[in-house]
Amino acid sequence: MLEAALREERGLVLASLIKSCGDFDLAEDALQEAAVEALRHWGERPPDRPAAWLLTTARRKAIDRARREVRGSELSAAAGDPAVEETYLEDPGPVADERLRLIFTCCHPAIAPDARVALTLRTLGGLTTPEIARAFLVPEATMAQRIVRAKRKIAAAHIPYRVPPAEQLPERLASVLAVIYLIFNEGYSASAGDSVVRHELCNEAVRLGEVLAALVPDEPEVRGLLALLLLHDARRATRLDRRGDLVLLPDQDRSQWDHKQIARGVALVEDSLVASGGRPGPYALQAAIAALHAESGEGGATDWRQIALLYGELLRVLPTPIVALNRAVAVSMADGPAAALGLVEALAGDEVLARTYLLPATRADLLRRLGRTAEAAEAYQRAFELAPTAPERAFLERRRDALLRGEG
Repeated sequence: MLEAALREERGLVLASLIKSCGDFDLAEDALQEAAVEALRHWGERPPDRPAAWLLTTARRKAIDRARREVRGSELSAAAGDPAVEETYLEDPGPVADERLRLIFTCCHPAIAPDARVALTLRTLGGLTTPEIARAFLVPEATMAQRIVRAKRKIAAAHIPYRVPPAEQLPERLASVLAVIYLIFNEGYSASAGDSVVRHELCNEAVRLGEVLAALVPDEPEVRGLLALLLLHDARRATRLDRRGDLVLLPDQDRSQWDHKQIARGVALVEDSLVASGGRPGPYALQAAIAALHAESGEGGATDWRQIALLYGELLRVLPTPIVALNRAVAVSMADGPAAALGLVEALAGDEVLARTYLLPATRADLLRRLGRTAEAAEAYQRAFELAPTAPERAFLERRRDALLRGEG
């Protein structure tokens, strides 16, 4: 039960603690101590409301720590406020905004742009520093330094814990969107572990997208992001088979997709594209691509030529190596593997892609389709060595072994 409570409610409890004590490190330490306390006392009689128990215990731990540091009188006034605790314990309604406040706090313009998203993923998303480093494709030590600096900045600058007024929203919105997108990404395609999918993170990202869309309903990119999340999330249940093995999109059971969610995502992306006045942002463009996948029928009916064109437009507004690689995949499906191989080879020297399995896996697939078996098997082996999760490694191993058996 403790593991489930922490997995599902850690972000909420930590957000409430940070709001109470105003100190990220103190809040994290107090929650850790509360978890240890739970291991001692829950035993055969766990509490009816585990998250509330953790919050109450962690607040007391935070007060004890602060008192030891001769800051107790100031902190206890906030942390011990019975009205605050009562709000959390009895009325979950405002809880949704609690986490959004934390995102906006972490995305304050005074914090370096590359640290805003990382800090939020660490505190709210519950991702470890190594996981965040892998998501950003940077060394772990670099990411740890970014997070520490961001925490210090919030404390030193006394950055308020609140959603900013309307006139200040635009300057933070891009980072807030990135946070929600990356939380979903980590849930939909985990950067490490035994499973590709982390359902609690997907659920949390979609919920945050809904809350943000209600907060700023006229912003096209917010609707674009929500559409993107819904369209991908509609396929989540079919990403793995019963054994936990990865199932690629063309092989997924489309009857099991959430078609009601797809319809809502398509409506949102159409609305976003119109509202953008012909200049869609990166989330709306990615949602348009996801909509084409979601609406395609069986038997290779996907409009890959249109998807390749959309990736070309996305590459113009978001010129990243990952987008370039995805465009190459779309080109291979529209015009054949030979047309795409040169695009992939041109990315071979990219430092970011060099840290992931995506480039060798894509190259391996193109070589397999071109009948260059030995080169394909070698590329699959390289991808296998870089793959972050067990299901991805298993998939790449099966592809490599099938080639070596002459079944590719």
